[in-house]
Amino acid sequence: MMQHVKRAFRYRFYPTDEQAAELSRTFGCVRLVYNKALEERTRAWYGEQCRISYVQSSAALTEWKKTGELSFLAEVSSVPLQQALRHLQTAFGNFFAKRAKYPRYKSRKKSRASAEYTRSAFTWRDGKLTLAKMSEPLDIRWSRPLPQGAEPTTVTVSRDAAGRWFASLLCEDTITPAPATTAAVGIDAGITSLVTLSTGEKIANPRHERRDRTRLARAQRELSRKAKGSNNRAKARVKAAKVHARIADRRRDFLHKLTTRLVRENQTVVIEDLTVRNLLKNGRLARAISDAAWTELRSMLEYKCAWYGRELIVIDRWFPSSKLCGACGTVAAKLPLNVREWTCECGAVHDRDVNAARTILAAGLAVSACGDGVRPQRESSRTGRSSVKQETQRATAEIPRL
Repeated sequence: MMQHVKRAFRYRFYPTDEQAAELSRTFGCVRLVYNKALEERTRAWYGEQCRISYVQSSAALTEWKKTGELSFLAEVSSVPLQQALRHLQTAFGNFFAKRAKYPRYKSRKKSRASAEYTRSAFTWRDGKLTLAKMSEPLDIRWSRPLPQGAEPTTVTVSRDAAGRWFASLLCEDTITPAPATTAAVGIDAGITSLVTLSTGEKIANPRHERRDRTRLARAQRELSRKAKGSNNRAKARVKAAKVHARIADRRRDFLHKLTTRLVRENQTVVIEDLTVRNLLKNGRLARAISDAAWTELRSMLEYKCAWYGRELIVIDRWFPSSKLCGACGTVAAKLPLNVREWTCECGAVHDRDVNAARTILAAGLAVSACGDGVRPQRESSRTGRSSVKQETQRATAEIPRL
């Protein structure tokens, strides 16, 4: 069954000098309005114990434009400024719902420079996009076509740290589910092998950051030697940002290709619920874990499975996938990270990663069958195995061996 979704299409564009100046002014005004509204809401809450709504912030924005100090806010399109207030309202909603931390101020150097235009603030005609306060359309590089007959409802313009300009067009798109299949796969994320599949296949980690580490180190050394606040330091910062952008682009491209392949070939995908934030506390592995981008990998799997009618199962983070024998269900007492192959008491010899992927798949199939999550349970004093592990053992026995 086809489904209609809101989908963003991101393109790079090259603004004229006038357009770049107008967008830069807009970015600065958006940041100022967001920070000033956040300051007012914080003062009202901690000083008077009252909340300021979006309507009140919008009215305050109108008054700010009438003052001599902030009259320049009226020179840019009002829509991105109103959208900034809506984003702040959403941030506070997430905070009060305990889904996020307290909203933070936007920094000129560290925050992403962006502005959001709704339908009333841009013109879409004959495949050309013209923003408010501009006389010419943006010079967009159409790397892929928009859905047939689709028109953007929202346009977000941004500039990254490397000085590249992007336009993200939100459109209505129709997603056709992928053909049904009976295949299922378990995925074990790692560092040496980015992912190991329950089929026995190991996909090597491209290590994008390591490949450009020498170039990145040189750019960062040059940046550290420049005087703060100088033009040369600004140029060196852009050079370092371009190296980071190159790494991020290649990593994202690789992950898109990998996740698309996994979703197309399998009806059921099973992964572990890894706590990447805690794993990054390991100083020796933090750099390699960040380069592997496990969180981005999971995010892509989640929305692609939802789009194409696949089932994504996430098993509990405490499930002993590496130490659990896929043949008999026995859990090894200790299995250090440097042990890549181990022998169970039953005589089965396991590759650590392949065994983990197979036990993850077995646990996922058991979860799918019983409709419950895999949670750590107290082991039985008689058998030394939990009920979940026994159920996983039965499911593992049904997986064909390679």
